[in-house]
Amino acid sequence: MPFERPTSRTALHAVPHTLAASLLALALSGCAVGPDFNKAEPQAPEDWTAWRSADDSLRSVPATAEALPSDWWRAFGDPVLNRLQQRAFEGSPDLLTAALRFAQARTQRRMVEAQWAPEIDLNGGINRQRLSENGSGVRLLDVLLPSGPFRDQVVSLLAQPFTLYQAGFDLSWEIDLWGRIRRSVEASDADVARDAALLDLARLSLASDVARNYFELRTTQKQIRLLREDISVLSDRLQLLDAQVRGGAINHLSLEQQRAELAAAKAQLPPLLAQESASANQIALLLGERPGALHDELQPLKGEARAALPDLALGLPSELARRRPDIRAAEARLHNATASIGVAQADLYPSIRLGARFGFESFSSSEFADWGSRTWSIGPTLNLPLFDQGRRRSVVQLRELQQQEAAVAFQRTVLLAWHEIDDALSGYAAEQHQARELQSRVEATQQAYQLAQARYDGGAIDFLPVLDSQRSYLQARHDLVASQGRLNTRFVTVNKALGNAPIGSPSQGAEN
Repeated sequence: MPFERPTSRTALHAVPHTLAASLLALALSGCAVGPDFNKAEPQAPEDWTAWRSADDSLRSVPATAEALPSDWWRAFGDPVLNRLQQRAFEGSPDLLTAALRFAQARTQRRMVEAQWAPEIDLNGGINRQRLSENGSGVRLLDVLLPSGPFRDQVVSLLAQPFTLYQAGFDLSWEIDLWGRIRRSVEASDADVARDAALLDLARLSLASDVARNYFELRTTQKQIRLLREDISVLSDRLQLLDAQVRGGAINHLSLEQQRAELAAAKAQLPPLLAQESASANQIALLLGERPGALHDELQPLKGEARAALPDLALGLPSELARRRPDIRAAEARLHNATASIGVAQADLYPSIRLGARFGFESFSSSEFADWGSRTWSIGPTLNLPLFDQGRRRSVVQLRELQQQEAAVAFQRTVLLAWHEIDDALSGYAAEQHQARELQSRVEATQQAYQLAQARYDGGAIDFLPVLDSQRSYLQARHDLVASQGRLNTRFVTVNKALGNAPIGSPSQGAEN
């Protein structure tokens, strides 16, 4: 059988190539252990009038397929508010923090994805060494050479200091047999999606907080302006009554009652001034500015015209999951928890890492580059888990429990979203109704006040009805201003509940 030996040698040489090709094919086409993530589909009503707990009078929502714009604050037509929002997107510390976390998630994803590629390290060194005359390196001499002068000379020669020159590279690559790397990349993708949603949530929260504090500031400034007008009117009337008392036309009772009304009005001014300062400071904090930095920009408006709020265009209820950043973040957490199960399960199986090394090593610098100074090694490394007291299986069980917790959290987030939407829509509709009634009340109390004043001037009644009607008219004006401010903030709340996050705003740190 003269041809058996060459055939056998050919087969032996083909084994490493066949093994490498098989391992490569297995790495590229092998299945990933662990459950696959199925995109969650949150339940949604057919229209916005369903899933509501409010009275029927508060359920009138226009049915339209269009959603409110992402820059919903422009509906107020206030250039100051528009500038504040832009400055907030550019300088808010909270938004910058969220953007940096998003950038970290993207960087972490690139780090995990890098496990797909082989790792190559270049190394080199020059070391001055000396071997021990009594170390393990001379033990062989005790076996081969008897004790004597020749042995001592050899040991002395070997122990002389020498310089070792080394250079080369190491290559290692983990074969992803069970999808550990694939599941890790999947989990990192979910982290990126989560932090992207949280960045949108930070933008939405920032825009909502700026608008809410701005409307609180403007409402307080209107209250201050009305109160100062009231104080001026009450002061003038007090002077008139004082003159009438001195002239004997009326008694002191009406004068003291008017004086008490004036003192009560003046007592309301300091808390309003403090509230104005607090709202301005809160806006400055949201913009990353020092206290008082927005003093000139936030001065009370003169001759402002109130812009009518647009009708609510809510879009389709089924689009809620795509708009609400917290729902998208909860879904991404569930995705991450599902992929992490596969990562933990892959650790239960053997892992194979291919390694190779090539370099040069010589104790003589002149011979370092010679081909005879080369050194190399190549081969796989197998890691087979045998016993760890159930640690790896406990990790799998832990990841499964974390997935169940993430699923419950996702369901709760969706449920909470619909509750917030119901409350926001009901509150907005209720405030609209109240504002209309308060407007009617202002008109009625104004007419009653003017009629009582005319009858008092004609001597038909005493001053007490005038004082009561005056008090009702002033209170009605303040209540209407407060309701209009609440209506603006209710509109902000609706947009926040619907998840109308601003888009295209600066995201510092997110472009890394």
